Formats: sequence, structure tokens, C-alpha cells
Amino acid sequence: MKNFIFQNPTKLVFGKGEIARLNELIPQSVNLMVTFGGGSVTKNGVYDQVKAALKGRNFIEFWGIEPNPHVETLRKAIELGKSNNIDYLLAVGGGSVLDGTKLVAAGIASDEDAWDIVLKGFAERQIPFSSVLTVPATGSEMNGGAVITRAETREKFAFGGNYPHFSILDPEVTYSLSSHQIACGLADAYTHVLEQYLTTPGQSRLMDRWAEGILLSIIEIAPQIKENPHNYDLMADYMLAATLALNDFIRMGVTQDWATHQIGHELTALHGITHGHTLAIVMPGTMRVLKDQKEGKLLQYGERVFGITEGTVEERVEKAIEKTEAFYRSLGLTTRLSEEKVGNETIEIIANRFNTRGVAFGENRNVTGDVARKILHACL
Repeated sequence: MKNFIFQNPTKLVFGKGEIARLNELIPQSVNLMVTFGGGSVTKNGVYDQVKAALKGRNFIEFWGIEPNPHVETLRKAIELGKSNNIDYLLAVGGGSVLDGTKLVAAGIASDEDAWDIVLKGFAERQIPFSSVLTVPATGSEMNGGAVITRAETREKFAFGGNYPHFSILDPEVTYSLSSHQIACGLADAYTHVLEQYLTTPGQSRLMDRWAEGILLSIIEIAPQIKENPHNYDLMADYMLAATLALNDFIRMGVTQDWATHQIGHELTALHGITHGHTLAIVMPGTMRVLKDQKEGKLLQYGERVFGITEGTVEERVEKAIEKTEAFYRSLGLTTRLSEEKVGNETIEIIANRFNTRGVAFGENRNVTGDVARKILHACL
């Protein structure tokens, strides 16, 4: 196991009715701005719950943080925050609203342009923020990362540094989600685990078992959620699984991959495909192209998660990959670029972007633009 330092400062406030605790959780002395997405919270009752919880407090609102939040929009929120001397933010929405609010928190505290903060890769300063999560998927409610899109250049990059002070997770708010939103959220959480688990064998039995437990839980609850998306216990497990998949807990001391995510970000930036859906498309291709270097972990994954114990090494590895793709499809997602009418032109754009930037991803830092091209061809 590698050396590591672990600290997660976010307080998780979990359960039905917990939005009512906002007033006691947010300090009374702050100058507050609440950020929202496109308005779904006005239809599912969350907005009314937030307003009721904050009754008697002065705050301003910023609306319109879009899926895959655009820096162009977030600059407006930063300007509004600065002009009103805002020193605390509350994000109410899904992962995109939370990610966007992380950049707003950094932008209000800085004289730098918001995109320069993203390109730097981390926020040196930020004002505090907290969240009310409505769409489980990204884990942004309990991690320090965010992914931001620049619409004018169709680019998407991640930056880090901002952990929420607290996040409220009420599984009942998930009842209004569409089947596609749930499918993408489950795919996102599942792939987050694979990016941290499907790397180098023998690093930590603790991290392996924890990761496998989350994978098995997602596989178990996914078909049940499809049948009964208003079952509180199922949606509670889904919500918490998405948080645990990317709140730093399962990556202590182990190598990580993230090549699938980087390629997926490009597909979202270029074609607007929902992030979790891009992962369902790219991950099986990543596994196929990198199966030799991931062989040991693929065998372990196949045996412990899917019960694959018979056949040659090659057969078992291939079966594990097939089972993974089948799981994504069972969610109702396509798993091939051709199904989304994405072809060679996009593949070349992504490969060239990787090569031009001089980046390489994966646990061995060997997923260059040329390897990304092979992965994407394996996804056709």
C-alpha cells in the first residue's frame, strides 16, 4: 500500500426530512447565496423545503447552472456573489450544480478568471459552501473535485480543492428522477469504483473488499430500483453508494486509473452525452484495450463480483468484460459509440486533444492520445 494522507471534512446529513435542518447547519452570521439548476427543484418540492428551512434569513438566489456546468454561466454567479459580498454558498441540485458552485466559491474568493482556476487544476482559496443533493451520481457532495465545461471551445476539465462543509442527502428527493437519470447515476457510481479498483493487484485487501461491496450493492439494487423507484430503502442505498464511490474512502493508498473519465469528458463536451452514459460506453473499451495490464484485477473482479471461476485466463477476463457491459445495458444505456452516432471524426478529435496537451492517464500513465484512439475504436 502506498503512503497517503486522508481527511474528509464534509459532514454528511442523511435521511428523510433532514433538509429542515438547514437553518441550524448554516451559520447565522453569513451572507448567503443559494445556487440552483434549471428549475426541477420547484417541481419536486425541494425548493419549498429549502425556503421553509431558511425562513427568516436573508439570502439571494442564482439560477441556471446547467448540466455539465459552463464557465460562462458560472462567471455570472461569481459576479453576483462579489457584488453582494457573499461569503457562504448553498448548492441545491445534482452534481452539476454542486460542481459549478465549487468554482463559484473559488471565483468569489479570487481575482483570477474562473477558467484560469480550472486550468490551474486546483483552487487556492474559496469561500465555504454546503449542499442539498438531489441527484446521486457524481459524489461531489463529499469530495473536493469538480468538472467544468467551456462551451465556446467545447472543452471540459476537472479541478479540485473544494469540499462542502456539509451535505444533506434525503433519499425521498430521488423519487422524481427519470429512469435515465437513475441509470446514468448508477453507471457513474459503478464506474467511479472501477476507476479506483480495477488497477494494480495486491495493494490493499481492505480497499478491494470495500470497493467490491459497493459494486455488488449497485448490481443488486439496480434491477429492484427499476421496478420500484419509490422504495425508500433502495433509494437510500443508491444515494449512499454514489457518495461512497467517490468520497476518497476506497482509494486510500492504492493506484487509480481515470482514463475512462477523461475520455468520457471529451464525449460530453463534444456531443452533450450525459456523463454517466459516456462511462458506460467507454469503460468496456478501456477494459478490452488494457486487459493485459489489468489482467490480475480483472480476474479478481470477475470472480468476486460476477462469480466467474471457470475457463482459461483469457476466457475469464473476457467474460468479466462482457458481464460489465451487460450490466450497463441492463440499466437501459447504450454501450457503443455507433449507437449514439459518434464515429471516427470524434475519435480523431479526442486523440489529437490528448496528444496536443501531452497528457497520459491510467494507473501506469500510459493512456496517451494514441491509446485513447484504440479504446474509442473498441467502443464502436
